[in-house]
Amino acid sequence: MTDAREAKPDIIFLMTDQQRWDCIGRFNDRIHTPALDALAEEGITFGQAVCQAPMCVPSRTSMMFGYYPSQLGVLTNGSGLFDEEKLPGDPLPERLRGAGYQTAGFGKTHWNHAQGVEEPSSRGFEVRAIGLSRESGHYESGAFMMGDEAPDRLAAYQAETGHFGGGEENEHGYIGSTSRLPNHYHRDGWVAERALEFLDTGIDPDRPLFFYLSFLKPHAGFNVPEEFERLYRLEDIPDIEQPPWEEEADTHQSAADEVNASSREGYLHKRGIWEAMAPLERRRTTLRYWANCSWLDHYFGLALDKLRAQGRLEHALIVFVSDHGEMLSERRYRFTKYNLYDSSVRVPMILAGSAIPPERRGTLDDRPAELLDLLPTLTAAAGLPLDPRLPGLDLLSESRRPGAFCEFHGKGGDAPYSAPAYMWRTPEWKLILYMEGPSSGAGTRADQARGELYDLTADPHEWHNRYDEPELAGVRERLKTELLMYLASAWAKGPAFYDRRGTQPLE
Repeated sequence: MTDAREAKPDIIFLMTDQQRWDCIGRFNDRIHTPALDALAEEGITFGQAVCQAPMCVPSRTSMMFGYYPSQLGVLTNGSGLFDEEKLPGDPLPERLRGAGYQTAGFGKTHWNHAQGVEEPSSRGFEVRAIGLSRESGHYESGAFMMGDEAPDRLAAYQAETGHFGGGEENEHGYIGSTSRLPNHYHRDGWVAERALEFLDTGIDPDRPLFFYLSFLKPHAGFNVPEEFERLYRLEDIPDIEQPPWEEEADTHQSAADEVNASSREGYLHKRGIWEAMAPLERRRTTLRYWANCSWLDHYFGLALDKLRAQGRLEHALIVFVSDHGEMLSERRYRFTKYNLYDSSVRVPMILAGSAIPPERRGTLDDRPAELLDLLPTLTAAAGLPLDPRLPGLDLLSESRRPGAFCEFHGKGGDAPYSAPAYMWRTPEWKLILYMEGPSSGAGTRADQARGELYDLTADPHEWHNRYDEPELAGVRERLKTELLMYLASAWAKGPAFYDRRGTQPLE
């Protein structure tokens, strides 16, 4: 083993798309995720982790660059950092490549950076494979694309899911089906196949490894391989509990619905379908979602087995995380993730491997953790100095913030952005501040701010807004002050900070 490999742990980064925080065995004894359960047994599970925006592009961009969406200007899935000359700093793969790592990325990044660019950057990945077509908008320089290498498989997958609609998120995508395709005809199956091939033949023995394996599911659509669907019985799947009210009112969600009429129409369409279903049939959506989680867990297990056999886990830091959650028909049959409620913003997060101190293995950490903490955590493990402009924390240190932050600017698409909604969450309380209407002119309406306050211990479903209750005024104002001063501290540092002494005044 070279000196570089001895000094730096291999970093294994496992990721899913839209996996709820409670869809790992650590929090749900009905779900079958043995590979992730094994990581939890040997590592740290962060039980209060949240994303920075409840949708793919701003969440992933925030995670990879280490700044909040509003600092980056990437607020919805229509956003993206398109200009490589104006990036706020190096993203995680480039930082690790610069630290001497071999960087290999398989699957979804969703940088959203191909607009008007002939050869979009791989942003630090030396080896890259993506389970989509070159024309999808997700191509990165030098990447192996499923559409180029296995066009027949991708076409067969698209034929099976063509009626699932955009993003595979219409009612057919959520009802799903038992897939009739071989596993490697699925996009995630092809990515897993390429990743496993790389582990067999492509690892540089002289450098530490950054191995990134990121799947497109359990995000809808739910066309699940039969062997994983059969892990579950419909009779054992719990019903999704519904609130005591019929209509969402006086919340940031209802305000966003008013701004985006097409999004609300889509919600009402799905709601009508699910209300007409027999209760037992509604459970099939949950069953297939869980089965998707189990299928990806199977691939994580195969990858970890190969890494273990090659000795790459003897000195390693392993991450498992998802980019955001999934409502899965909560709050009167809402699906997807476009809001600040826990099922959307909480994420599963595990740090495991030999780099975890022995006394912390198998523990549950209830600090308010965030996805953007991963960049400082992993770069510190790689021996890089902390960038003092970043608001994130090294999760392997004892650092702690009083709460966790997430922001929401509407669903995007063809509608205008909503006025900002900001969340401040502690393990006990959640505060959401929002304004009605679009972002245009929102500053002139600051005196019309509204709020939500939830007692997460007594009301984990967030059904009862207690923002205006006089007996909770002290809690409400304390959380407001924490949120204000936390954001002031983060916004004051970066990503742009100019002083004649560089960033020294921040250190």
